[in-house]
Amino acid sequence: MAAMRHEGSSIDPAKPSIARVYDYLLGGKDNYAVDREIGDVFKRDLPGSVAIAFANRAALTRAVGQISKTTGVRQFIDLGSGLPTADNVHQVAQRHAPESRVVYVDIDDQVLVHGRALLEDNDRTRVVAVDVRDPEGIRSHPDTLELIDFSRPVAVILSAILHHVNDDEDPAGIVRYWCEQVPSGSYFFISHFRSGNNPETREAEKVLQQTFGRGRWRTDAEIASLLDGLEILDPGIVPAPLWRPDETNTPWSGGRRELTVWEHLIVAGLARKA
Repeated sequence: MAAMRHEGSSIDPAKPSIARVYDYLLGGKDNYAVDREIGDVFKRDLPGSVAIAFANRAALTRAVGQISKTTGVRQFIDLGSGLPTADNVHQVAQRHAPESRVVYVDIDDQVLVHGRALLEDNDRTRVVAVDVRDPEGIRSHPDTLELIDFSRPVAVILSAILHHVNDDEDPAGIVRYWCEQVPSGSYFFISHFRSGNNPETREAEKVLQQTFGRGRWRTDAEIASLLDGLEILDPGIVPAPLWRPDETNTPWSGGRRELTVWEHLIVAGLARKA
């Protein structure tokens, strides 16, 4: 969630962090008062923000689990991984396939500190400190090259990161670069803020832009276009709670119901390189 460089290169408790605000919304403890202040704006003015965060995380967990269980892919690159939580990508993947290798990419200093501590004894996982907007720097990093064999399929994770890449920073170009680097049979998971053309969307976008100078809600067509050249798999790009829900995480449990306006504001999808 914070794989883009902001001013400064050390942890600054007086400056809010995208990764730490997200951690706060998920109920984590790795955040400061300034992060909680921003998080409380979302909780107060945009009361569905917490549901968005949890829906996104749950969809990511399901996607990694399904890739691990139903395909032969055993390599993952998680772009903008954010602070460690329960069921991180490596934990889900290695639970189903212990030989899975994971490269996390983030430049938030606190993410790096916590991530490296968590992974100290895991020789199949690395944390790479390169800006997501520098894909070549990620691709050529020694830790990436140590773990990832680019002659074999790779799962590229773009969970809640591309909506932090502004249009003039070419988010589609980032996806295109990785598509060119991985072979057929590779997978791309994406989750993204979805424009609802409503007051909730506009207010949330305003808060992010005022706080971090970035945050771009995109339409269904814009989000799908980020995956041009890839085969978008069923059920397509849909609200995260509807993306391949399982029996423990489905909006239909207990009877069919309509999604809330908030649940429509984060979408997820899985695509495959043919």
